[in-house]
Amino acid sequence: MPKTRAAARSLVERDRGLVWHPYAALNGPAPYEVTGASGVRLHLRAEDGTRFEAVDGMSSWWSAIHGYRNPVLDEALRKQIDQFSHVMFGGLTHEPAVRLAEQLVRLAPEPLAHVFFADSGSVSVEVALKLAVQYQASAGRPSRQR
Repeated sequence: MPKTRAAARSLVERDRGLVWHPYAALNGPAPYEVTGASGVRLHLRAEDGTRFEAVDGMSSWWSAIHGYRNPVLDEALRKQIDQFSHVMFGGLTHEPAVRLAEQLVRLAPEPLAHVFFADSGSVSVEVALKLAVQYQASAGRPSRQR
């Protein structure tokens, strides 16, 4: 992590030469360097070296809804990473996934009794649409696709 003003400037220059940031103009303001995070706060450094904190009101695009460095989540992550970090789910399973599916089915209203795990919102929408089309085809209405 850059410690000096020159290093921070260099990081931003390298970033601008390599990274396209979502929802940001290519010629927009320089990105802030994240130097740490805790709870709802991000520790930031500007290109000129100025340090400040900001509340992450978007929760890292809704993926950190419980905050940063949450002790319960961090411990669960450490415990899981000691076993494995990720496996593809096609034809494979593991205990944490089945336990989570069981919990979700218990919370879901009848007759919902199955879970599909997706890695993004767009994948979940795509699969839901494909399931709806497949359902109509299986019900003898293959032309019903809208």
